[in-house]
Amino acid sequence: MLLNQFLNNIPPKKLFLLDSLGAILTALLLGMILVQFESSFGMPRQVLYPLAFIAGVFSIYSFICFLRIKENWRPYLKVIAFANLLYCCLTMGLVFYWHQKLSVWGLGYFILELVVIILLVILELKTAKRLT
Repeated sequence: MLLNQFLNNIPPKKLFLLDSLGAILTALLLGMILVQFESSFGMPRQVLYPLAFIAGVFSIYSFICFLRIKENWRPYLKVIAFANLLYCCLTMGLVFYWHQKLSVWGLGYFILELVVIILLVILELKTAKRLT
């Protein structure tokens, strides 16, 4: 109950910072760690680098929103929520396509990443709705 109340009252500014930090962590994990251990995770480099780049772009967008937006947060939250959903769809498609190459660690990483991003999207959309 208390956690739900806390989550429903996250200020949009902090939500953008959370999104930015999460996206930069994803970009670093994909573009540096998973690439170095490609044989352990199974996802090819030619897939990991574009995913890392996309996460980096999302991080920059969210950080700029965190720094610059002072009011009318709603449309910006909807943009990043929609972008995150598209990223999830892309990632799920890639996981299905490459599933035979993915190790248990690779599959676990991408499932965890998807769960975290979907929870973030829910928070972003709830916050956007609250701001109407």
